[in-house]
Amino acid sequence: MPVSRLSDLSDRALAPRLVVKVGSALLVGKQGVRREWLTALVAEIAEARARGQDVIVVSSGAIALGAATLGLDKGGRGSLADAQAAAAVGQIALSGLWAELLGSHGLTAAQMLLTLDDLEDRRRYLNVTATLTRLLDAGAVPVINENDSVATQEIRFGDNDRLAARVAQAAQASAVLLLSDIDGLYDRHPKEPGARMIPVVEGVTPEVHAMASAESNSGMGSGGMVSKLQAAEIAELAGICLVIGNGQHDRPVARIMAQGIGTLFLPRRRAGARKAWLGGRLRLKGSIHVDAGAAAALLRGSSLLAKGVTGVEGHFERGDPVAIVDAGARVVAHGLSEYHAGECDAIRGLHSSEQAEVLGYSPRSSVVHRDQLVLK
Repeated sequence: MPVSRLSDLSDRALAPRLVVKVGSALLVGKQGVRREWLTALVAEIAEARARGQDVIVVSSGAIALGAATLGLDKGGRGSLADAQAAAAVGQIALSGLWAELLGSHGLTAAQMLLTLDDLEDRRRYLNVTATLTRLLDAGAVPVINENDSVATQEIRFGDNDRLAARVAQAAQASAVLLLSDIDGLYDRHPKEPGARMIPVVEGVTPEVHAMASAESNSGMGSGGMVSKLQAAEIAELAGICLVIGNGQHDRPVARIMAQGIGTLFLPRRRAGARKAWLGGRLRLKGSIHVDAGAAAALLRGSSLLAKGVTGVEGHFERGDPVAIVDAGARVVAHGLSEYHAGECDAIRGLHSSEQAEVLGYSPRSSVVHRDQLVLK
């Protein structure tokens, strides 16, 4: 039986593996590390482990900690160089803190630092999966953060919400718990009169996206509600629940699970492992525009044929990930292209019988095969 309510997340049978994401503002306050709060959270993690649940922690805070040590302005986010330097200093303190507090409960912490490329490249993604599986089998608690000291703008997740969802996918987790500075998703900006929190969301739709605010109230982190909904979409593809809950309270996990205060995102579908990985990609190399007929065919489970292609954008090679965009500028799918961008453009709108003369070789069966495509 799948998870259907927040209290189910404390049930080992329904949720055997959890990913808990902790934001910078929860870990670090104006006076430094919020040690008392973190100690209580680690006790909750230990309780989950005692119930027989695996727990993976995705922890922000390295940049904030390092910035305080180095005396950098803007919380270390004034420039990419500042953020990288702050992360290099702060990550040592952050990992040591988690190791100490988990160790007080007899638990072993294991540090993993990841970049976007580690989870976007299929081989490296599978290596991450193997490492996480071995650590959990050995009884460790993986503590994961983005490798901010080497990541550049082009290879960064930019927030740990989406990183948590990708890690959950790699680890085949049951649920992702995003501890934030807000109780959940509201139907409008929570500061507006009459704003109502949504307790359960079944699938992230355009209407749900319209409710989101990009603001991060603390000014210390990098994610807002927009990034959390993107994380929910990544989790959904893999059949994983995601929860947004308020981490500012003492024992926040118990408040969310026992009192049912938070927003639970239930997945509408579950793609196969490879398609879930493909659909969760954050960096695409280009886009292929299609007509209404081709878009409708994709929704019926067909491959994308050159006849339905109306335009090509970007510079991509064969096997690169691309977005497939309909006539209304809506992304209908992600897929791996069977041709490079120039070839796609050359054969767009052509029947297969016409493509050999243009290409100089027999055309492939499709521009994007249905086995290498996932609907959005």
